[in-house]
Amino acid sequence: MIDIDGVDFAKGGGLVPVVVQDAATLQVLTLAYMDRAALEETVASREATFFSRSRGGRWRKGETSGNRLDVVSIMPDCDADALVLKVRPRGPACHLGSTSCFGAEDAPGLGRLARLEATIAARAAADPATSWTARLLAEGPKRAAQKVGEEGVETALAGAAGPDEELASEAADLLYHLLVLLRARGLPLQAVLDVLDARATAGG
Repeated sequence: MIDIDGVDFAKGGGLVPVVVQDAATLQVLTLAYMDRAALEETVASREATFFSRSRGGRWRKGETSGNRLDVVSIMPDCDADALVLKVRPRGPACHLGSTSCFGAEDAPGLGRLARLEATIAARAAADPATSWTARLLAEGPKRAAQKVGEEGVETALAGAAGPDEELASEAADLLYHLLVLLRARGLPLQAVLDVLDARATAGG
């Protein structure tokens, strides 16, 4: 996961700062610190473990609250004296109950799509009588695909002749129904992003 021996703990007096990001939305969740032992424990357990400067010792995130951070990747910066930890949070990252320690704002930019994907997945277990998302998923991929087709036409018409507000609204409907279709087929949004990444790498 990471070459622990290559991390420069000495520069920070035995600690390195750690930027913690949601692996799906890339939202910055918190800033913490690790000593070598905390990093070793994080690698071994694949759960974020930090060094608390106020407590003077190591603590695993979520030990009390249950809001643990499952580690996806650990990346050092160019000087190997700071880390980026990408995680899958099991609840709010902030002790105040918000998703991020940096304010109550939800995932910004394209991260909003990943948050929407997670919401759609959660709604799959809802009552189809009260949740449009649950109903679409219960009706299967063909129904979701039909809605993508309908919304695609409406988006195209709005793009050709409608005002900006209408185009934005129809495009939002299209993106939502496309994510529902992906969920109905068992495909994550990341599969689409991987295709785009491969095309960009190939120079397409």
